[in-house]
Amino acid sequence: MSLTSRPATRAGAPRLTRHVVPGVHRLEHAHVNLYLLEDEGEVTIVDTGLPATWRVLPDALAAIGRSPRDVRAVVLTHAHFDHLGFAAAIRHEWGTPLYGHPSEGYIAAHPYRYAHESPRLRYPLRYPASLPVLGRMTAAGALRVRGVDGLTPLTAGQTLDVPGRPRVVFSPGHTFGHCALQLAERDAVLSGDALVTFDPYTTERGPRIVAAAATADTTRALASLDRLDDTEARVVLPGHGEPWREGVRSATAAARRVGAR
Repeated sequence: MSLTSRPATRAGAPRLTRHVVPGVHRLEHAHVNLYLLEDEGEVTIVDTGLPATWRVLPDALAAIGRSPRDVRAVVLTHAHFDHLGFAAAIRHEWGTPLYGHPSEGYIAAHPYRYAHESPRLRYPLRYPASLPVLGRMTAAGALRVRGVDGLTPLTAGQTLDVPGRPRVVFSPGHTFGHCALQLAERDAVLSGDALVTFDPYTTERGPRIVAAAATADTTRALASLDRLDDTEARVVLPGHGEPWREGVRSATAAARRVGAR
């Protein structure tokens, strides 16, 4: 599987964007983002994409001048299957610790047993443009994600002692233990799926919360946008879609206008 640092010529192909903010690299694959936080020669991985992304990861690390031995931690914003893809593999093969909120423990162990407000099968009928997107995610292993247990717990407001030193921003709603990560020194927030700029279930673009097909509580998800506002970040780095560089408050205002889908 090839990796490109240029805009992907094939929809959903793996693409690495270096330094979306200084020292933070975005790896997008099958419409899912993960991030590599680089700090003094060491790396934290934020989220673990889909299973097929595991084959791309060594090339992505090499492209930023790093190797598997430089990876110190994986931090999960949440444990939905499309962010848990190679978590079991990286812990088993590289011995990398996995951090996540305690409320994500059940989903992490059972990736397909997650709460959602609306029936998932309704969305391809209502939004047929989502079918190719969901097909690409399936081809990248969305239906064969292995569960994990024993997450190293993180807590709201904690600054993690891992490369990049992200601060935990508890932002429940998409899942009950969802956490964004603030990178204060880089004026950025990794929003996970608390706020995205592309929704795989509707294919709509621009800041928004994820559709109720994959969100446990849309009311809480909208309320958690206030937690993102508190970061005052200039750049939002979402779990799906392109970075937003017009300030977190403009992103959350746009998401509130869109509301729940």
